[in-house]
Order: sequence, then C-alpha cells, then structure tokens
Amino acid sequence: MAYSADVLIVGAGIGGLTAAALLQERGFSTLTLEKNSYPGGSCASFSHQGYTFDAGASVFYGFAGDEKSGTLNLHTRIFNRLGITLPTIADPVQIHYHLPDGLEVPVYYEKERFLATLIDRFPSEEVGIRAFYQELEAVYEILSALPAGSLEDVTHILQVGMKHPGKVMALAVKTFKSMGKTARKYISDDELLRFIDMESYSWAVQDAVSTPLVNAGICLADRHHGGINYPAGGSGAIPAALCEGIRKFGGEVAFGCDAEEILLQNGRAAGVRLRNGEVFTAKAVISNATVWDTFNRLLKDPRYDISEERFLRAPSWFQLYLGVDAGVIPDGFHVHHILVDEWDKYNEIGGTIYFSAPSMLDPSLAPEGKHVIHAFVTDEMDRWNGYARGESAYSRAKEGFGNSVIIRTEKILPGLSDALDVRLFATPLTNQRYLNRYKGSYGPLLYPGQNVLQKPQNCTVVKDLYAVGDSTFPGQGVIAVTYSGVSCASYVARVLGNPLEYL
Repeated sequence: MAYSADVLIVGAGIGGLTAAALLQERGFSTLTLEKNSYPGGSCASFSHQGYTFDAGASVFYGFAGDEKSGTLNLHTRIFNRLGITLPTIADPVQIHYHLPDGLEVPVYYEKERFLATLIDRFPSEEVGIRAFYQELEAVYEILSALPAGSLEDVTHILQVGMKHPGKVMALAVKTFKSMGKTARKYISDDELLRFIDMESYSWAVQDAVSTPLVNAGICLADRHHGGINYPAGGSGAIPAALCEGIRKFGGEVAFGCDAEEILLQNGRAAGVRLRNGEVFTAKAVISNATVWDTFNRLLKDPRYDISEERFLRAPSWFQLYLGVDAGVIPDGFHVHHILVDEWDKYNEIGGTIYFSAPSMLDPSLAPEGKHVIHAFVTDEMDRWNGYARGESAYSRAKEGFGNSVIIRTEKILPGLSDALDVRLFATPLTNQRYLNRYKGSYGPLLYPGQNVLQKPQNCTVVKDLYAVGDSTFPGQGVIAVTYSGVSCASYVARVLGNPLEYL
C-alpha cells in the first residue's frame, strides 16, 4: 500500500510537532496537518500593528544548558538532537505573586532567596517550608536521573527499572501523593497553605490538594535548576524551530489542513480526511487534539465517544493582548505576575489575573518606546454562547469584561488604562475557533484523589491511533506536552521497528 507518510500527525501543537520531529529524525516519514496558517496551537505568536503577542503560553521551562540525561531540560536536548539553535533569554523571577492581605512573593531563580521571602513572612513555619519544598526537590532529583520514554513501553520500563530500581520504586510511591496533602504534613498556617494552592493553580488550574506531587516536583523545583527562559522572538519561536527540524530531515508540516475525520480500516487508524475531502493514509496516526475532540469529533463511530464527565474539564480563558507606552512599567518590575483580590474567589471565573510583559526581556516584540502585555483570566464558553462573531453585542461584552480586568490590573500597574496603544480581547469562542478545542478548554484534569498515572497515556483504544498534548500524561503546560511528544515518539518508533535513542 502506498502511504502518504509513515505517520500522520493531526495538529501542529507542541506535542505533535515534538513527536513528528523526533520520528522524522529517526528516519520515519511524517506529515503534520494543521488547520491554521502557523504552528504552535496555544504556544504560538501573532503580530498586530508592530507588536508580537504570545497567543497563550509565556512561562517556559526546559531550556537550560545542562546536558545530563533525564526527563527534564527537554527543549535543549530535543533541539540539540535536531541540530537546531533556539536562542533564549533567562528570566530571574518565575512569577511575582500579588495576593490578599499584602502577601507579595516573587519566586526567584535562586531557591534560597525565594525561601527567604516566605520565611520572612511566615517565620514560625521555616522548618515546614523547607521540608515541603525539599519534598518537591526529591521528586525533581528522581525525574532528572531517569531517561525520558513511554510508560507504556515494556522494554523501556524494564531497562529503566533494572538500571535505577531504587529511584523507580521511590517515584512509584510518590505518584500516589498529593501536593496539598504533602504540604499539610509540614505546614499549618492557613495563609501559607493558600499561597501553596496558588503555586499549584498558576499552571494546573487546581488547588494543591487536587494536584499530584509528581507534577509539582517538575514545575516548582525545575525553576530553581533549569530556570525560566524566554525564547527570543516570542513563544512562536518554539514551534517554528520544531518545524525547521522536521523539514531538515525531510518531513512536511502542511498548513490550512483542517482535519474532518480520522479514518478507520478494519478497526485500526488508517488515515485522515480533511474538510475539503482530501485523504491521507499512514501506518499510524497521532492526534494532538483534546480527548473530546479526538473521540467525539474526529472519530465518527459513536462507540468511541467519551463523556465530558469522564474527566474534570478545565475552564477556558479570556485573554487580553495590550500594546502600552513603556513609561507605565516602572524600573524593577518583573515580567510575570499573578494577581488575586480575594482568597475565596481565586478559583472562580476571572478570580485570578495572569499577567506577562515579555518585551521587558525581548524588546524586539514591541515598537520603540512601547511594551507588550498579555493578561488572561479563566472563563467559560457558556458565558459567550449567546453571542455571534462580529455582532455589536459581542463586541460590547468583550469590551466590558476586558476593561474590568484592565482596571483590576492597575493595582500593580497604575495608569495602565491611560497608557493603552493597542488592545485586543479573545474569549473562549476565540479559543475554540482557532485551536479546535472543545469548549475552548485548557484540557482534561484529574479529579481530586486520582493517581497521576490515571491520566490518559499515548496509546488509545483504537489500534495505531496515538495521542499527544495536554489530554495525555503528564498534563498541562508546554514542558508537559513536550514530554508527551517524546513519550509518543518513543513508543511509535519501537512499534514501527526502529526505536529512538534516549535524549
């Protein structure tokens, strides 16, 4: 049979591009099909009136120069494998938290400086603070010693288990632990525990009790090792570099290709049909869509439908893309911020403001004398379903909600309303339209108490159909979906007969 490629990838998100790049470098032919005219999905950039905005993601792990093996520092090792250079700019503060009752916590790259900030506010909790963050450090140390690969690959598991039996057993035990419950073993101060909830909510959109300790160990320890590094040129530089790597080894990323259906033949995934009727065939198909979009939209057989309730659906986002006069941002202002007005509303719609000004690191993102600001809050599709794109009522609703967020942000950036040069607002409807994501959601989350390994893996119930992205282990975030791409490529390469070398 003449295949269009060995492997078809539906969606040029970071997970799909990572899988495609590693498979292509290994000698498999890949064809990545992307609806939009640019790659990256939620990790993309766009330009408007001289400004370059991050469409979604803006805090990035995995770019340290350390070449040691392990599951962390993936971006550096992937790009080294591809022979691609991606310049980055180090950010000395991961996030500056502005919380109720005057609680101000900049999370510095230097771990001791960060811990000192907490201890200064909560001196009676010093022992507990150090013990809790050491628990996260222990997870990091295990993960950074283990090679990245698929947890569904028996050969990989046996090889790692034989080489690192103690670490594998220790990690297995930690997969049953919760970040929040672990914190409560050591800490009793309610305000400090609320801060730890925010540490979790900043990327997981869940409180700490609902967040697996293993996930926390990646995000909240690696920031003090690999650090936070912003890609020069904006978030879109990451998918652009992955596309360069794919093409370097003979692969193809095709834009304007809106997948309508994953085709099945004798119970296996055999190809993809586009909305325009064009058909592509392959030995395997990788879906970068959400679990709901893959099984309820792209697979037409209702036997594969997955109910929304099977997972805890994360909310969507309302996003603000602002071009501002540079003078409104004072000297010493940090790049990334989280702002909460009231503790009992932080996890309600719009309760937490996420804020970044990446042009402070990379001035090329804005015209001279200007800065870019990307701010966003949680939102839900249900609040916008009654509106139609282009109608005046929709514009008024966006303006009203967007302006309310801008006014709240003036708590940390006075005069912002009067410094605006450009302002663009995006609702969950926008997210769904551009990203083809069910209800514009941030993806599926585990219910409280579920083990992190209960997150879907790369294999699916359909033979030769695989999945990557935030619907799969380990979950949300650019470095997490990158891991899903590495894991998927590792599994598929072994199935197709030419296993990957470890990164």
